[in-house]
Amino acid sequence: MTGVLNDVRVLEQGTFITGPACGMLLGDLGADVIKIEQPVTGDPFRAFKGGLYSPHFQTYNRNKRSITVDTRQPAERERLYELVKTADVYIQNFRPGVAQELGVGEQQLRELNPRLIYCSISGFGPDGPSAKRPSYDTVAQAASGYLKLLVNPANPRVVGPAIADAVTGFYAAYGVLGALHERARTGRGRTVEVSMLEAMAHWNLDAFTHYYSAGEVMGPFSRPRVSQSYVMECSDHKWVALHMSSPEKFWQGLARAIERPGMLQDPRFATRAARIENQEAIIGVLSAVFATRTRTEWCNRLLAQDVPHAPMYDTDEALQDPQARHLQLLVQATHPTMGEFRTVRPPVSFDGERSLSVRPPPTLGEHNGQIEAMLRERSAP
Repeated sequence: MTGVLNDVRVLEQGTFITGPACGMLLGDLGADVIKIEQPVTGDPFRAFKGGLYSPHFQTYNRNKRSITVDTRQPAERERLYELVKTADVYIQNFRPGVAQELGVGEQQLRELNPRLIYCSISGFGPDGPSAKRPSYDTVAQAASGYLKLLVNPANPRVVGPAIADAVTGFYAAYGVLGALHERARTGRGRTVEVSMLEAMAHWNLDAFTHYYSAGEVMGPFSRPRVSQSYVMECSDHKWVALHMSSPEKFWQGLARAIERPGMLQDPRFATRAARIENQEAIIGVLSAVFATRTRTEWCNRLLAQDVPHAPMYDTDEALQDPQARHLQLLVQATHPTMGEFRTVRPPVSFDGERSLSVRPPPTLGEHNGQIEAMLRERSAP
């Protein structure tokens, strides 16, 4: 790992995605992330077909160590408090009020470590009329207005990955990094708070800006329409994505690639404004043409004409693309008991150095002995 945070210790008492995603991002930068879990069951995201090492859990828990602590037991809580004294950052994503009940509220931990960066992640914020409501990914997407931009009105279904969960974890890590930078200057800890509603409202910034500056309420096809973005099915039932918003030369290249040189003389397609107005007509023309060749043939033709495009890959294809392989996006390691672990490396490089090594997600309590030994050594006279 590229260790730009290798002198930072993070305690993460997070479950599911938001808290663990924040911890993972800091771990990817080299921080020592210690995941605090309940004995026996651990993070509920571990559970999968009777096991405690699910793909969901693996996704957000690489580059961490795991210890089990039952904070309801006084002796166990004291053990955690000793660890808090060694930490730079503490992360939790409990509902408001739960951390205090467990003895890990901000003021409780601040007394132990005034320099601590305390990160609290919630669904709807620490207070207010919705603060106590349960929130999950789809709830936050809907409350922020973002989900409306994903759902096809003709066939309404929740689609896609857990965007709100992952984005909230990202913003939490962003806040922690800012607080760490400030602490280096002032010596003071901070409380960093982020909710899923706030994170997704900010992620949805473009839609709000359009509304407040132009009075436009965007829908699921608003941005693709003005950016002239399309997906086309090919003769082999694979798909190609096109993004044609920028220079006119890209449309000229597309006309050549599809062997329709006169296409841009059609008044419906002659200008950007006309193409936006006649989007459905363009889709009709392009759909018929793309259905005549395979995806590989179309990609070769589009590449030859410098048209912005990409194959619309399935997950099992994307990391086999020559550019993905060149960038070494897929990394792997071996866990001593769980075997091979493969994942996507962090996307940021420092001085041209990529993070190509990874610590596999820990088994439940895997590092209990290691952490106990560290605390004993620290308390020894």
